[in-house]
Amino acid sequence: MKGRKQKISRDNYPRENRSATEGIAGVQTFMWITKDNVAEVPFDRERLMEFILSPTNLNAAYKSVMRNKGCCGIDKMTCDEMKTWLLAHNDKLIRSLMDGTYRPKPVLRVEIPKDNNKTRKLGIPTVIDRLIQQAVNQVLTPTYERQFSRTSYGFRPHRSCHTALREAQRIIDGGYKYVVDLDLECFFDTVCHSRLVEILGRTIKDGRVISLIHKYLNAGIITNGLFEPSEQGTPQGSPLSPLLGNIMLNELDKELERRGHPFVRYADDALIFCKTKRAAARVKDSITEFIERRLHLKVNNEKTVVSYVSRVKYLGYSFYISKGKSRLSVHSKSKAKMKSVLKTLTSRSNGWGYERRKTELQTFIRGWINYYHLADMKTYLERLDEWLRRRIRMCIWKLWKLPRTRIANLIKCGIDKYHAYMWGNTRKGYWSVADSPIMHRSVTNQRLKKAGYPCMLDTYLEWYRK
Repeated sequence: MKGRKQKISRDNYPRENRSATEGIAGVQTFMWITKDNVAEVPFDRERLMEFILSPTNLNAAYKSVMRNKGCCGIDKMTCDEMKTWLLAHNDKLIRSLMDGTYRPKPVLRVEIPKDNNKTRKLGIPTVIDRLIQQAVNQVLTPTYERQFSRTSYGFRPHRSCHTALREAQRIIDGGYKYVVDLDLECFFDTVCHSRLVEILGRTIKDGRVISLIHKYLNAGIITNGLFEPSEQGTPQGSPLSPLLGNIMLNELDKELERRGHPFVRYADDALIFCKTKRAAARVKDSITEFIERRLHLKVNNEKTVVSYVSRVKYLGYSFYISKGKSRLSVHSKSKAKMKSVLKTLTSRSNGWGYERRKTELQTFIRGWINYYHLADMKTYLERLDEWLRRRIRMCIWKLWKLPRTRIANLIKCGIDKYHAYMWGNTRKGYWSVADSPIMHRSVTNQRLKKAGYPCMLDTYLEWYRK
């Protein structure tokens, strides 16, 4: 047989008897196989549902959902309970998907806080719906990857925020020093269903798949126990939502490419680069009109600004020019947010012991450095480590509590009895004592490091020793 083939049990998919045929030139194929006969069915854009429901694809989707875990939907079924349910209802589920009678359940609305004191609305589908959406996503992603722009980086295989930032640097080095910082207002909540279905129909010719996606878009939302219709938007939190968002915004990418504007887009965060401020202002006006008239999306005019690259915050970073080259630094808002988290982790009144505090600090610092290691921040981290060590010394001093405990521990750390007694009975506050000479001599930087407390600068420098 010619071409690529996928073995699928025929027992799950009732079909008329077919005889074995030769492969069809230029068309991807897969196979129905039973004990007695083998039949080949052409796979193309009009038979996507068969490929989505193939055992190989469904097994991969099942493993992905189990790996990601996640919360329960409105039916309260957990990921661990999914296998038992599938063993009992697999055939019925497959048949309902094939004949179009399957009806997704509404998503559970959950709101999480954002930095600006607002909330981000998430939608949690049931685990079965997550399984089906993941199966659809796995089939459609390779198809649409060939259509997506080279400078689109959000939620795509082998691409990340870091690759988007490197591309932005490359464009800036080419002389594009002004940007349109594009902000779409509540993008995932305002996607026009009819426009999205029209775009999907250009590529997907299997009406069953289009119908299934449309059902998910219109499944509705459960908020505080009450049902709300979902007339627009793609709920964040579902496996299909990132792909559908990219498919919609790919129209914007193609328009920018047609006009010859260099840009970088990560999901709904986009920077459009220009060489002059005047040109950037013209691009802002024209592209806003395109987005609102052609894509039926809303541009946030307050946050969509034209500015010099050094005044832009993008994916938590900011840019600056040094010796004619674009460099990255951590944006001031990202620094403030990180420092706020460190204050929480080193609060002297949270009741944590030594081990838990060390573990929490190590986890957070390693994750933060892993994301922001592209930035130039050696000097900043040196100052930050001094502040963090003072916070840790403050917590240690609080944990020593009683004067006799403090005196005994200071003596163990090499402080003479006179100074240990004097400082053990001091009336100074925790923060003041943490920066005192006696704590610098007793709880030294080396002892903190040996005890397992993380150093941000050392973690940062590890990236340059790899």
